Amino acid sequence: MTPAEFRRLGHAAIDWVADYYERVESLPVLSRVRPGDIRAALPASPPERGEPFAAVLKDLSELILPGITHWQSPNFFAYFPANASGPAILGDLISSGFGVQGMLWSTSPACTELETHVLDWMAEMLNLPQRFRSTGSGGGAIQDSASSAALCALIAARERATGLASNERGCDGRLTAYTSSQAHSSIEKGAKVAGVGRANLRLIDVDAALAMRPEQLARQIDEDRRAGCIPFFVAATIGTTSSNGIDPIRAIGRICREQGLWLHVDGAMAGTAALCPEFRYLQDGLELADSYCFNPHKW
Repeated sequence: MTPAEFRRLGHAAIDWVADYYERVESLPVLSRVRPGDIRAALPASPPERGEPFAAVLKDLSELILPGITHWQSPNFFAYFPANASGPAILGDLISSGFGVQGMLWSTSPACTELETHVLDWMAEMLNLPQRFRSTGSGGGAIQDSASSAALCALIAARERATGLASNERGCDGRLTAYTSSQAHSSIEKGAKVAGVGRANLRLIDVDAALAMRPEQLARQIDEDRRAGCIPFFVAATIGTTSSNGIDPIRAIGRICREQGLWLHVDGAMAGTAALCPEFRYLQDGLELADSYCFNPHKW
């Protein structure tokens, strides 16, 4: 594809997306297809030659679109918000056009420095503690999901608790983690992947507002210490996915400080509310946390 062809076909692709957004409200939110319908309509073997772009757009309209659940429809209220926008779509286009890798500063300096700077902007907008900014003792990084952020926090906490020994020799089955009974499944998955194990993840009871009970957390930590376990990690939540429970960060943070546990705060669902000053009480005590994540697209 030449630059001239890319320019022409790019206009066609953007027109297709713009047309989709103009009519998405009129489309049924849920797909009407049955399992296997989409695959049955696709060629059994890969094409030996490329097709005209117009044919590809035709397939999008006739084969793919009927199998789409329309998350961007104003009538969509399932699962969780995953909002896109015109500027974000164009940003993805430009990012894909660069096609650079940003795993190190040297692989593309602008990737690292822009990411760091924008996340400092976000920290300022959310009024996060200084320790979560690049000018403090920490700084932000864009993860593919809050689930990955939780896993990173678990591994960091594991290494701090074992003096890096678990990275060399693995876990001995005594490390114990804690979270709310309402917490996202990613905490359990992270415990499995990090080698802590599901059996060593304690689910703490919640109160009538579905918030973790700090006194129950403290009691469980004490019981585990007496049993020879090594409590090392607590995941508190600002807005659980299943029930929007808001854990008392300050009370939990005090327990973690007293007991020497890592506190990770998962604000994936409701953390973005702190953009509004009137909702910042939800993150009261965040200065006691060791790590924090949130999903900007969910509000």
